[in-house]
Amino acid sequence: MHRYYVACRAWQVPHTSTRVSSSPAFGPTSWPHVVFTLLLALAAALLCVWLQTPIPWMIGPLLATSAVSVLGAPTESWAPFRNTGQWVIGTALGLYFTPAVGALVASLWWAIALGIAWALMLGLGFGAWLRRLHAGHLAHLSPAQLYSTTYFAGAIGGASEMTLIAERQGARTDLVASAHSLRVLLVTLTIPFALQFWGVSGLDTLTLGVREVQPVGLLMLAGLTLLGALFMQWLDRANPWFMGALVVTMLVTLSGVSLSAIPQPLTNAAQLVIGVSLGVCFTPAFVHTAPRWLASVAFASFFMMGICAVFGWGLSKATGMHPATLLLGTAPGGIAEMAITAKVLQLGVPVVTAFQVCRLVAVLVLAEPVYRLRVARRTA
Repeated sequence: MHRYYVACRAWQVPHTSTRVSSSPAFGPTSWPHVVFTLLLALAAALLCVWLQTPIPWMIGPLLATSAVSVLGAPTESWAPFRNTGQWVIGTALGLYFTPAVGALVASLWWAIALGIAWALMLGLGFGAWLRRLHAGHLAHLSPAQLYSTTYFAGAIGGASEMTLIAERQGARTDLVASAHSLRVLLVTLTIPFALQFWGVSGLDTLTLGVREVQPVGLLMLAGLTLLGALFMQWLDRANPWFMGALVVTMLVTLSGVSLSAIPQPLTNAAQLVIGVSLGVCFTPAFVHTAPRWLASVAFASFFMMGICAVFGWGLSKATGMHPATLLLGTAPGGIAEMAITAKVLQLGVPVVTAFQVCRLVAVLVLAEPVYRLRVARRTA
């Protein structure tokens, strides 16, 4: 349950005013801070709705919370709120996987495999570039520490998991965590606005299997997905509340059973708390975490967005799907954030979700074995 917060806390100094509280290890929850943060996020979301920005219920809270957090305001995200948000979003995305859509996604297995290979190579290249660029001013790190730090900072996906693995390998976890969080923030803010400027939305012909909210069906769906989330948590899997709900809803929907749609206010609230949970990571301590490192990560993030857009465009030509769908599917962002963007803009939600989920699983499974293999070769 607390894996996400490792990435947020890794660079934070004790007694920082911005806290992500979910367990005694992080201190007791300050409810006035939580309420203040939620009210700020709600005001920002409503402002973005009025301004007609893309994905306003996540972009508004993310921008507002990160801005005031960096300035030292007492913001706080409560872990159960984020878990519930991921639970709702995972369930909502799973409803897109009707039998017809499942067959379409399965037929794209080769494109998904290419997307996985692309992400793995991109991460290796990113890590190698960071290592070469920062070898001089990170000279206080041993060669092994420098290698592990840059390798896991460059991995595309699994921010908290990469930070945990990096810690086991003796890396600078503050640098690893800050690299992942900054990359996800920049991608989450840049791509939706780029798509809005492009003028693409409402292109999704892969519609939901059920469009109406059925109270009894909604309760059944909530119960089933809760069991799935708790089971994933018991297995200690990555993003258990998101993945558990997604997998269970996919199985139900793929079997042809239609229980209920998810009420729109519920998905809006889920986006809000997800935006808040990412925004509170950006504390005053974050700004002072190796400025040159952060600047290089920012530059590389924009560069990767550009080449991923070219790669997605190439896949769109090969698959016949809209380039915006493949851009989101191959973007170097977080799975929930990219899937939410696809859902709100109606840009091939199942395809984007499948690309992002498969990439995440591949990175989590392969990152550490590949690291050990490369270390063994370097020391041989």
